[in-house]
Amino acid sequence: MNPRLAAITIGVMGSGTEEHPELAAGVGGLLARLGVNLLTGAGGGVMTAVSRAFIQSERATGICIGIVPSSPGQPAVPPDGYPNPYVELPIFTHLWKSGTEGTDDASRNHINVLSSAAIVALPGSSGTASEIALAVRYGKPVIVYAPDERLVSAFPQGVRWARTIQDVEDFLRTVEGVVT
Repeated sequence: MNPRLAAITIGVMGSGTEEHPELAAGVGGLLARLGVNLLTGAGGGVMTAVSRAFIQSERATGICIGIVPSSPGQPAVPPDGYPNPYVELPIFTHLWKSGTEGTDDASRNHINVLSSAAIVALPGSSGTASEIALAVRYGKPVIVYAPDERLVSAFPQGVRWARTIQDVEDFLRTVEGVVT
C-alpha cells in the first residue's frame, strides 16, 4: 500500500479569510512531520496557509485533502478560489451552507469533521465555531490553538485550548494512529 494513503487524517479548521501565518505554518509543519494526512475546507485563509506549509515541508508523507463546497444554487460549481492551489485531493460536494449555517445538514462541515481522526481549530469565526461544535457533537478529539484567547473567545467553551505548538503536538500524540 502507498504509505501516503495509510496515514490517518487530521482536520484543521480556521478562518477562510485570515491566514494566521505563524499558527498555520506551525501546524502544517507539525502534521507533515507526524506523517498524517491534512484535511481542510479547501478555501482561503487558514486553509490555504496550513496547506501551503504542509505541502512545502520536505517531511510530508501524507496528502492534503480539501472538502470543496458548491456555490449556492449551483451544486456542480465550486465558489471562486476553491480548491486552493495546495489541495492535492479535492473532494467536490453539492453542499453550500457555511458560516452561521455550518451545522446545517447542507454544510460540508459534517464531512470535514467526520472524515478526521481529530480536529485542530485555529482562529476563525462562525464557520470554525460550528466545526468545533460538530466535533464535540460527534465525539471527535478537538483542540483550539491560539496563544491569544481573544482570537478564539467566540468558540464553544469547554474545548481544550493550546497556547503553543508543543501543546498541539502533545494533544495529537494522544490520538489513536498518530505515530508516537
